[in-house]
Amino acid sequence: MSITPVWFVTGASAGFGLQIAKLVLERGYRAVLTARDPSRLANIVEQHPGRAIALELDVTSKPTIRSAVKKALQSFGGIDVLVNNAGYGYLAAIEEGEDDGIRKQFDTNLFGLVDVTKEVLPGMRARKNGTIVNMSSLGGLVAFAATGYYHATKFAVEAISESLAQEVAPLGIKVIIVEPGAFRTNWAGSSMEESPVVIADYAETAGKRRESTKAGSGKQPGDPARAALAILNAVEADEPPLRLLLGEPALGLALKRLEFLKNNFDQWREATLSADFPEAER
Repeated sequence: MSITPVWFVTGASAGFGLQIAKLVLERGYRAVLTARDPSRLANIVEQHPGRAIALELDVTSKPTIRSAVKKALQSFGGIDVLVNNAGYGYLAAIEEGEDDGIRKQFDTNLFGLVDVTKEVLPGMRARKNGTIVNMSSLGGLVAFAATGYYHATKFAVEAISESLAQEVAPLGIKVIIVEPGAFRTNWAGSSMEESPVVIADYAETAGKRRESTKAGSGKQPGDPARAALAILNAVEADEPPLRLLLGEPALGLALKRLEFLKNNFDQWREATLSADFPEAER
C-alpha cells in the first residue's frame, strides 16, 4: 500500500459504507467516498480536508464509475482498498418477482460490483498491491423465502470473489468477502424494495418472511460501527481472511448450513459415487 493508503468506498452515504468511511478517516487514511448523491457526504468531507473527497457514482452507470475512478486517481494517485458496498434488498417470492425489479437487483448488487472492480483492477495490477472488499451477506451462504433474488446476487458475489481471489493473489492483490448477518442498517427499512405482486398461496412462507423482515428493522443485534472496525482490522491483517462473517447470528447460521450440507452429502453418498465409470473402465 501507499504511505497513506487510499480507500475507495461505494454506497458511502449510509449503513456499512458510512461507518467504514468514518473509521477510515479517523485512522488517518485517505478516502474516496462515493454515492449517487455525493452531497450527502459533504459534512464528513469537510471534517477531513485534503484526505477525503466525495464523488458521484451509480454502480449501474458505467460513465459515473469511470469518472469517479479517474477523479480518484487524479486526486490521490492510486486506490489501495476498494470497498464494494453499494447494494440493497428485494422482497418477493420467486414467482412474485417482477422482471424490472429482478434485473435492477442484479445490476446493482452483482454487475455494478463487477464493473467497479474491473475499473479499479488495472491500477492495482500495475502496482502489484491492493485489497478488494466485497460486501456479501450471510445471505450469500444461506437462502430464505422472500429474498431469493437477493440471495442469488450474493451467492454470485461469493463465487466471483472466490475466483477473483485466486486470479489476483499472484499479483499481490487480496480479496475479502464480508458476510454480515442482521445489522441495524437501512437494509430492511428505507433501502428495501418490494414486489407489489402478492400471491396468496405464499402467505405462510414468503408472505410471513416479508413481514418479519420489515418488522425487524432497527431491532437487529448487529452494530454497523463495530462491523466497520472488524472489516478494517481484517484489511490491515498480514493474512486477511477470504471470508469474514459478522455477528453471532451469522456464525450460528453458517455453521448450521455446513452441517446441513454435510448431512445431505453423506446421506446421498452412494448415489453420488454411482455416477462415475467403474474403476476398471477408467
